[in-house]
Amino acid sequence: MSLSFMDMVNVLLKKKPDLTAEQVRDLVDEKKRKVGAGYLTDQGALFLVAADLGISFDSAPKPQSGLKDLYVGAKEITVTGRIMNIYPVHNFTKKDSNEQSSTRTIVVFDKDAKVRVKLWDKQVGAPDEMGLQAGDLVKIIKGYVRAGLDGKPIINLGSYSALEVLQDEKDIPGIDSMTITIDDVKDTQDSAVISGFVNANPRISEFVNQRGEPSKSLQMQVSSEAGTRTLRAVIWNVDETRIPKVFRTGTRVRLIGVRVKQGNPQYGNGDFELHGDEGTILEFAGSQEDVEVMPLRIISVGEETGRGRFVCLAVDRGGRSLTLTVDSSLAPSGTLSPGMMVECIPSRVFGNAITLSKEDSYVRVIDDDPSFPKLEKFETKIKDIVATSEPTPVVVEAIVLQAPESADVSTKTGEMVPVSSTLLGDDTGEIRLVGWRVQSSQVGKLSVGDRIRVIGATAGAGRENKPELTLRSYSSIAHLG
Repeated sequence: MSLSFMDMVNVLLKKKPDLTAEQVRDLVDEKKRKVGAGYLTDQGALFLVAADLGISFDSAPKPQSGLKDLYVGAKEITVTGRIMNIYPVHNFTKKDSNEQSSTRTIVVFDKDAKVRVKLWDKQVGAPDEMGLQAGDLVKIIKGYVRAGLDGKPIINLGSYSALEVLQDEKDIPGIDSMTITIDDVKDTQDSAVISGFVNANPRISEFVNQRGEPSKSLQMQVSSEAGTRTLRAVIWNVDETRIPKVFRTGTRVRLIGVRVKQGNPQYGNGDFELHGDEGTILEFAGSQEDVEVMPLRIISVGEETGRGRFVCLAVDRGGRSLTLTVDSSLAPSGTLSPGMMVECIPSRVFGNAITLSKEDSYVRVIDDDPSFPKLEKFETKIKDIVATSEPTPVVVEAIVLQAPESADVSTKTGEMVPVSSTLLGDDTGEIRLVGWRVQSSQVGKLSVGDRIRVIGATAGAGRENKPELTLRSYSSIAHLG
């Protein structure tokens, strides 16, 4: 086990009786200023001071210590901790030698601290070979400590290191005792364990990660049991196989190993946000539902997304609006049309979002069922359109009153995207219609005097806080002649 800072000072003073504790403190501070550049801890600096003085701590008595006592520069440390997260293997090429190498990270904790452990090369398979899971107690043997990018100690396990599974130990708390609710989130922290309920439609988004690779994120809103507080949660680089195929709103979820950060008021209500990654564990309460055959009525068919799929707006027998993302090779967009009845087995059901992929889905046209709501269910007049926090698709018949305006605008992330807008009117009022990205071209093609039916647009707050309609990926515009 590693020595504490005071133990190290005492060893140094015994071996260098001409020094005082105050002088040792001055040497540590000087080392941190000149060498540490803000990354050395007191223990790490003292380790370097001792090396300058020709003193080694290897032969000193080493008391039992915990994760909080780790310091940068420690060698052959042996500590005990409980597993919180296990990350996937990362393969890379070393710049200096062009050799292939592998690394993997696990997060361990005890009653005082949480620490990352980096496994190298032959060690990366140990978690799988040992069947390690969150909550397992392990002994980390002959590790060495280096500073991470944030300056915090990271235990590294190389060729001469080892992991050993231990029997349970009451001194180290279990994950259940560390779990807090949404209401308990009071400040920023790393490696938090938080439970709550999914209270809005979860969704998978695609993005390019920091390594330039295509990846996906899971985004959802997680609320307290009473629904009095809701926090945004994002799991980056998520592995979809770890998420249930049927994932409905109201599901209880526990997020193991997330970072609590202050939210940006520009993107939400400014409350805290929960951010996880590929090492975050998602636990869902209760038995998971099986995917079943779903009959639906198609309300609108959107244009191709450019990624080999298209999105439809559909409705179930109960009148619930659903978005249907369809792989183009499974059913080309021309084979589905508004009003049509279909039967499908989804690949995934996320709240009101259904995914149909060619690998494990099917969809076929079926005979009409009069018990299903039709397009008329969504029809509304402009005067009755109101902006809501959870936008509902509507159908509006109107006349184009102004020539469309088109421009490229910068989003909050700095991306330049096309946007087009125009003004629509019916016998009850006027409203602005906006199309972003792919939908921009649908608005841009309109002409003054066109009589159209806008299908599946949603209402939100626009200019001067007035309601405006926005086209979605499943929206469509029909010309009425």
